[in-house]
Amino acid sequence: MANTARRGWRVIDIIVASILAVACGFIFLIWNFVGGAWFEAMDALTPGLGGLVTGVWLIGGVIGALVIRKPGAALYVETLAACLSAALGSQWGFETIYSGLAQGLGVEIIFLIFAFRRFNLPTAILAGIGSALGAFILELFLTPNLSKSLGFNITYLVCLVISGAILAGALGYAAVQALAKAGALDRFAVGRELRR
Repeated sequence: MANTARRGWRVIDIIVASILAVACGFIFLIWNFVGGAWFEAMDALTPGLGGLVTGVWLIGGVIGALVIRKPGAALYVETLAACLSAALGSQWGFETIYSGLAQGLGVEIIFLIFAFRRFNLPTAILAGIGSALGAFILELFLTPNLSKSLGFNITYLVCLVISGAILAGALGYAAVQALAKAGALDRFAVGRELRR
């Protein structure tokens, strides 16, 4: 019974997860142009190297899971952020939502492996990698990546994993810690842990 209560979403969880999703959606929207241009430039230099900039698009699920700490939080935040990005003019249109689902699911799987009990830096880094793997698998079928060379796909996968680990995992963890230190997450476990 206590486990069910711990897993159940409170109203504050829904509100904060929605606020995080909107904030991440606006970050995604800005990164669609900045990161999109950078992605193209790096891919022109070496095909697949553009994956190094994708981690910013993966950060929503990691942040959502680290703050809410309940099943579905990563999927909710990443997907809602992707919906906002798509609605406000993402150059990838509706496919952005599929990306949000795949990336959020990748984060959910990592936290599920740890039974939603580990929320430290290594787990956040693994979650960023999980999100990157979700993105890679989706893009194999949603984009022409499957028809591209093995060299491209290996380079892209390695770059995606590095970016997911650093820009989504480590940076997402640092962002949540900063919010907690500022007192913005006092009603959540991460805020209480810092106070202790």
